[in-house]
Amino acid sequence: MKNSSKTGARPRPGDERRGRTRARDAEQQRRHVSVEAARIMADEGVRDFHLAKRKAADRLNVAERKHLPSNEEIEAALKQHLALFHGDRLARDLRRMREIALQAMRFLQRFNPRLVGPVLTGLLTAEAPIQLHIAADSPEEVGFLLSDHSIPHEQTEKRLRFGGERYEAVPVYRFDAESTPIEVYVFRPEDLREPPLSPVDGRPMRRATLKEVAELPASRSA
Repeated sequence: MKNSSKTGARPRPGDERRGRTRARDAEQQRRHVSVEAARIMADEGVRDFHLAKRKAADRLNVAERKHLPSNEEIEAALKQHLALFHGDRLARDLRRMREIALQAMRFLQRFNPRLVGPVLTGLLTAEAPIQLHIAADSPEEVGFLLSDHSIPHEQTEKRLRFGGERYEAVPVYRFDAESTPIEVYVFRPEDLREPPLSPVDGRPMRRATLKEVAELPASRSA
């Protein structure tokens, strides 16, 4: 009687070698896109990781998009790029912007401000704003305070992602201090305890109180 069972096809000669080559090429592509996306963010003021990634892929003529780097890979490349090409400027600008952030937080102290974003992490790119999260019963309280001190400002809103894939529109006030843009995100007091998720790793966004910001080093990434 003939054996009717079917055996799996054996790998053809060279399949394993080709597989290793494809994996190596994909890894190299990820590195190239990461480096270019980091340069775009550092030097051109692009703040959105996804946009920087797509721009980098277009400029490098990357047709296959399924092997693009993660936001965390781009952030690591950005940190390396800033240290290598902008070390002196970064330390100087970081010191200045953290001082301005402290002044803004003292001005907004009654709203329990928290520093977030690149001025906190130290990954300071071109045109990066100071970003603050505050708590207020009504966004208008912040507008009234700015108007009372004759500070020109604009109000908008931004969608932020929270746990459980929940998105919420948060009011944002924008104004300048010493030619530095400041963005103030206004949360309800009960909502300030839940940080939105980081666009880099999807974890709760890191925040720092006024006291913690005052203790930050100004010469390196925190």
